[in-house]
Amino acid sequence: MVKRRVDGSVDFVSPLPCPYNYGCIPHLLSDDGDPLDAVVLGPRLSRGQRLLVRTVGVVDFLDAGRGDPKVICCDGPFGPRDRAGLELFFSTYAHFKRALHRTRGQLADTRFRGWLLEPAGEARGE
Repeated sequence: MVKRRVDGSVDFVSPLPCPYNYGCIPHLLSDDGDPLDAVVLGPRLSRGQRLLVRTVGVVDFLDAGRGDPKVICCDGPFGPRDRAGLELFFSTYAHFKRALHRTRGQLADTRFRGWLLEPAGEARGE
């Protein structure tokens, strides 16, 4: 996964591949001053593609001591497997992000803290 800064330059390349479409909501800012992150489940999208999708939940992520929520979106069904996959991804991603911050001399806490907004409309029985 290539994580880009607001200006489009590369911030870092994660050794952890992202199985989701990872982008942002341009005119809404997070506590870190960057556009609010958005994760779209479904088929791979083109870089820079804009679309309207429904929000199913919000992940609570702490990045270098600051709130960095992730809005989770999809147009299809959202079930327990989707939720578990996101929780595993963000828990693992936090470890890599923490290591990156240490190499940059930043010691503030980085971790996945659960859900700020619980997933709506989870399909049952997956």
